[in-house]
Amino acid sequence: MQLKRWESPRREGRNDKGRGGSARQRQLKKQQQMLRKRLKEDKKLEKDNKPDNLKQPDKSNKTRQGEENLIFPLIFSLS
Repeated sequence: MQLKRWESPRREGRNDKGRGGSARQRQLKKQQQMLRKRLKEDKKLEKDNKPDNLKQPDKSNKTRQGEENLIFPLIFSLS
């Protein structure tokens, strides 16, 4: 099938790998893929290496500290 002059060829599969620096594009794509994979592995290792108390912070303790901080200024302002 002949393409009309206003049509452009579809870019898929092997047809995309042509002239015009496509080898460089493939290199960059592979490089980005490897970096993403390495980052994902590093994050997974960091998550596994953290102590148990840092993995899940105690939410109830944080709210209690906030309540105490709010109560003290109220007591001093009433006196």
